[in-house]
Amino acid sequence: MILLTDRPPQLETPLHYFRQDLTPNEAFFVRWHLEGIPASVDLRTFRLNVSGHVRNPLQLSVDDLRSQFEPVSIIAVNQCSGNSRSFFEPRIPGGQWKNGAVGNAKWTGVPVKSILDRAQASPGAVDVSFAGLDAPPLPSVAAFAKALSIDHARDGEVMIAYAMNDRPLPMVNGFPLRLVVPGWYGTYWVKALSNVTVLPQVFSNFWTDKAYRIPNAPNGTESPKHLATDTVPINRFNVRSIFVRPEPNEIWRPGRPNEIQGVAFDSGHGITRVDVSTDGGATWKQARLDAEIGKYSWRRWRANWTPERRGQYRLMARAANAIGETQSAEQWNRSGFMWNVIERVDLKVE
Repeated sequence: MILLTDRPPQLETPLHYFRQDLTPNEAFFVRWHLEGIPASVDLRTFRLNVSGHVRNPLQLSVDDLRSQFEPVSIIAVNQCSGNSRSFFEPRIPGGQWKNGAVGNAKWTGVPVKSILDRAQASPGAVDVSFAGLDAPPLPSVAAFAKALSIDHARDGEVMIAYAMNDRPLPMVNGFPLRLVVPGWYGTYWVKALSNVTVLPQVFSNFWTDKAYRIPNAPNGTESPKHLATDTVPINRFNVRSIFVRPEPNEIWRPGRPNEIQGVAFDSGHGITRVDVSTDGGATWKQARLDAEIGKYSWRRWRANWTPERRGQYRLMARAANAIGETQSAEQWNRSGFMWNVIERVDLKVE
């Protein structure tokens, strides 16, 4: 793993781990917001609290979730809002992620809908908030919590996961429970989830009112000279592609056939095409797509290429989804969120 910061921990996944359908638990990127993260959890005493605007408040152990509810599984990409922030120009403050603040995993757990049905959410419910065991270092720092609309929380796909790739969640990735919000940025995927609160009004806190907001414009784009005044909370993924081979600084040989590889994903409409250029965008050819393994999973792609001569090459990739969304030629916003510029990697052939 690539260490960005240790307090709170931010760990980036090396690209070679993306040359497989699922990202191993031990190599899955890590992003916490607060320093006070749990180092251990006693499952004998831990309870998930479901409260607020409900008729039947609940306290559920992990064993209750496993034994009393029908399990569901989904393969879904989790991506940090700031993935690839280091590529923005002008430079953006914050964690200088490259392309490794993302991962694809099989998540198993209980739909939030099933839990809300048992808790009997009352008429007039508007939002559902989610908070975990992480704690602020000072009283002046806002506790981390996120919220979804009641309809989104009850869509049957949002889940409380207790397993990741058929194993318990790693401690650094949310043990014992994690919210999974398929197709939405990782800020909503609350780790070490401990409290679910149904609200009769729109949720409001620092992490939605001030942080994790984007310009209300395509791809969250604004100009450094003219910052947007209309902003909204970050939400669904846009379209992305990532090279996983060659990696930056890799050297290939002339006349030797190679397979260019990558992954592409979106918010759930489905990747239908990836085009690859080996001459800096002058010409393009369509890549081969691996079989789809779930609408919220990434889709791996490949293209054969034999460089004819020595020199410096710029490889580019652009993905498109089933509703015609694609990657942009340029992009900038003040938070360094939602990077989806046409992907590029410079390759030396010698």
